Amino acid sequence: MEQSVEAMSAIPARMNEGWNSGNATAFVADFADDAELVDFEGTIHKGRQAVIAFNQPLFDTVLKGSRLVRSEVPFARIIRPGWGVVHHRVGMVMPGEEEPLSSRYFMQMLTVVWQNDRWEVATLQNARLISLETAMALDAQAATE
Repeated sequence: MEQSVEAMSAIPARMNEGWNSGNATAFVADFADDAELVDFEGTIHKGRQAVIAFNQPLFDTVLKGSRLVRSEVPFARIIRPGWGVVHHRVGMVMPGEEEPLSSRYFMQMLTVVWQNDRWEVATLQNARLISLETAMALDAQAATE
């Protein structure tokens, strides 16, 4: 493999395949041993094994049969030799659904590092994509509770 933007951009597709098969080990196969994942709720999981330990029980229960769809990499770039960023957007459907609900779209920012003759994910920040209008409606609802 080479230090190319194309090689970095291929990581999310492999992650999606792992997710769609319900296999946390495959989902994080491109993660460095000491990678960190910040989930959409803001919890930080440190180390590939911790990310597996967090995700596999979800894949086996509440996320069983879920699939990542509508994946796109709007941009990826090499910051300097050996370091890069990948921006990934994706939707999630639950079993029986064809299209993601508007609340199930995510954006991910991956920081990747060239080591072990490949790009490895050093950090992944996961966030829900919601509109300003939705955020304001949630804030208004919370203020009345």
